[in-house]
Amino acid sequence: EEFEMTSTTIASPNAANASQSDNALARSDPQMLRILRREKRRQQETIELIASENIVSSAVREALGHEITNKTVEGYPGRRYHGGADVVDEAENLAIERAKALFDCTYVNVQPHSGSQANHAVFLAFLKPGDRVLSMQLSAGGHLSHGAAANLSGKWFDVHHYAVDATTGLIDYEMMAEKARELRPKLIIAGGSAYPRAIDFAPFRAAADEAGAIFLCDMAHFAGLVAAGVHDSPLPHADVVTCTTTKTLRGPRGGVILSRETSHAKKLNAAVFPGLQGSAHLQVIAAKAVCFGEALQDSFKSYGAQVVANARALADDLGAKGYNLWGGGTDTHLLLLDLSAKGLTGSVAERALERVGLTSNKNPTPLDPPNPAQWTGLRLGSAAATTRGLREAEFRRLGGLIASTLENAAGAKDPHAERSVAAEVRAMAATFTAQ
Repeated sequence: EEFEMTSTTIASPNAANASQSDNALARSDPQMLRILRREKRRQQETIELIASENIVSSAVREALGHEITNKTVEGYPGRRYHGGADVVDEAENLAIERAKALFDCTYVNVQPHSGSQANHAVFLAFLKPGDRVLSMQLSAGGHLSHGAAANLSGKWFDVHHYAVDATTGLIDYEMMAEKARELRPKLIIAGGSAYPRAIDFAPFRAAADEAGAIFLCDMAHFAGLVAAGVHDSPLPHADVVTCTTTKTLRGPRGGVILSRETSHAKKLNAAVFPGLQGSAHLQVIAAKAVCFGEALQDSFKSYGAQVVANARALADDLGAKGYNLWGGGTDTHLLLLDLSAKGLTGSVAERALERVGLTSNKNPTPLDPPNPAQWTGLRLGSAAATTRGLREAEFRRLGGLIASTLENAAGAKDPHAERSVAAEVRAMAATFTAQ
């Protein structure tokens, strides 16, 4: 009951603020108002299964739209390059202190504009161009900002990758350790964007110690699960941890850098400002403080547990229906389907599901070629729909709707079948209101 009440409260809007906002937009920019209303309607009438999305609370949205956005500051609290910063210093300090309490750490920087910029700040703090980095291969579930060839991190640094076992889909810790011994990188990265299982951080710590490397964990996807106590924390093991405040943490779009090592503070702060960024986005920092405050509540622990339970229910149902799951299932909020045996690409599956009101995203599997058009993976996540109040029964039903849609896309391509699924999705969305 506690979780259900919290979920409903978090999903409901601030009606007065919404009305004022609509009135202002109606006068100044009716074209944009129409676009925003259409997007709001889309979110209300569909079920969000993209693993990197969630639904923020009314309080977070209110902070994002506050007049604090008018204020410009550079630097850090107590050491700004602009006057009139006493009040906003309190806001940033509140965000820092709440993050320290939430993740049990001694250093926090809440200024990065995104998770990618948080990662780039770590590169800037500890590396020189050309230094060697070891990270998870993108197709195995890694992230662009961990040294992908198309990313700045891959262009400026000598990046090598470890992978997952082609049979189990699990991280090959022995391969990672062997590569670390052979390459002696300056930085080793754990974490990614499409790896569904819990990560064992101890082998990374051991490999970093042996190689004399900095160990960075990017927990962008599972930070909210760490906050809820349903996923081990990397902070006792890693030199530096980065994350976003969206995804499972259910906050605004932005990045955070964390550490239990205060000795890194000066170097990391300088990397963020003036190294990568200018003025802080104070409205986002205020919203980060709000989301940290929400995550400190006991109800958030219930939410995190439900996120994992829902993802497992969906994985179990799809597995029972004959769908292959990389890693054999999930310990987190996400799962990665391998559609190769179904004769589908991720792109075809994504479009088919979107037509019935289920949003997802194509994703490479560890065996896929680089061309996105040939990817056979589909990534699904439970965080946003859990915020709406869906539980295991609804996620098992979603498994049936997904399977029906994909079987139809691979075979008959019957529009009547799609319309039937779409009607059921709309009914579910109307029952579990997003806003």
